Amino acid sequence: MRAARFLVGGKVQGVFFRASTREQALRLGLRGHARNLHDGRVEVVAAGDAAAIETLAQWLRHGPPMAEVMSVERSDVDEPGDIASFSIG
Repeated sequence: MRAARFLVGGKVQGVFFRASTREQALRLGLRGHARNLHDGRVEVVAAGDAAAIETLAQWLRHGPPMAEVMSVERSDVDEPGDIASFSIG
């Protein structure tokens, strides 16, 4: 298992970005969360199969139809062991 943290910038709040990310993550069997940050970005933490994380990373570059993704920063993080599913906050 692996985990990654993504900071997604652009028009990513108020466009169903978090909910769509959750749908994608659950479809891929990933655990973690997506939450809005005060600076207008969305933080996504995803843990699970490396190939599934890569698939999510590619999807985050575009997001849902109403989003306008301008940047995606990625960093590897320790796997959050106490998270059983994928949540939004």
